[in-house]
Amino acid sequence: MDQRSESILRAVIEEYVSTAVPVGSQALVARYGLGVSSATVRNILADLENNGLLTHPHTSAGRIPTDAGYRYFVESVSDSSVLPAVEQLMIRHQFGQVQHASEQWFRLAATTLAAANRIAGLATAAKPRAAHVRRIDIVSISDRLASLIIVFREGALRQVLVTMPEPVEQEALTRAAVILDGLMAGRTSGDAERALSRIDGDGPIGALVRRVGERVIAAVRDYDATIIEEVFSDGLLHVMEAPEFERSDKLRRVFAALENRAYLGELLDRVAGTGTVQVFIGAENAPEEMRDVSLVLAPYGEPGRAVGVVGVLGPTRMSYPQAIGTVRFVSTLMNELVKHIDA
Repeated sequence: MDQRSESILRAVIEEYVSTAVPVGSQALVARYGLGVSSATVRNILADLENNGLLTHPHTSAGRIPTDAGYRYFVESVSDSSVLPAVEQLMIRHQFGQVQHASEQWFRLAATTLAAANRIAGLATAAKPRAAHVRRIDIVSISDRLASLIIVFREGALRQVLVTMPEPVEQEALTRAAVILDGLMAGRTSGDAERALSRIDGDGPIGALVRRVGERVIAAVRDYDATIIEEVFSDGLLHVMEAPEFERSDKLRRVFAALENRAYLGELLDRVAGTGTVQVFIGAENAPEEMRDVSLVLAPYGEPGRAVGVVGVLGPTRMSYPQAIGTVRFVSTLMNELVKHIDA
């Protein structure tokens, strides 16, 4: 594509993203200083449409971008999309106010991305193939019921209930937690199981350690088996306000597709090893329900150890440079936080 055609395609996309109204040649000439006549612009718009980069609704003479048009635009702006330094500083300051190794990081990532782009922000916790136990706590709920809290080295947390065959005091639970901490801290489920097998199960404390330890191992394995533990999201109202989603059932189907985690898990696998921002536009999304939206995603964490994803979801008519720049910066920031956990 020559430079003039590329400039006009870019102008159509920027205008349509801003107004949600099909774009005509007169509007382009009046607002974008293209230096050519309206007739020339019309001819170029026709060529872009013939090449599949633009289309026009049958009720309008104006053009709108196709998925292929957005893809061409994204490929041309992706490397140059950098978040302004002032916005970087504001986001970094927000993260500095959040507790260390807290799930608030993921909530804040989703909220930050939603606010910066006026669309939905998404984040998942960094998920390892085999999680490592960081700390174990056991809290009495009643004389025969306790809450087992497992904190993983990668930042996630699991809480399960443990029933006791006979009444147990909090003091005994605390002693068992200290023993289990010593056995399992820094270990995967397989390593923890081998360590637990060496514990003498005789006596009240030994039996308690074995019982709770088996629940720890089961909980860690259950966590390992889940590709995505939880999807943190914010800004759904922004997407609902877009004219593309005046029919609320369209948006419900989009989030139903994400809620089952299968597609997002597939995308996580696709972006995990890239280390870069990935954009999935309209029909590039496999599920039929996702054909009206785009996803801009970036991985964070350490491939082979623990990887999560942050990104945005919105109509294909989104500001891709802003989305790419924000997602790239937030993923970089999340990388720093994850490294800080492991330090």
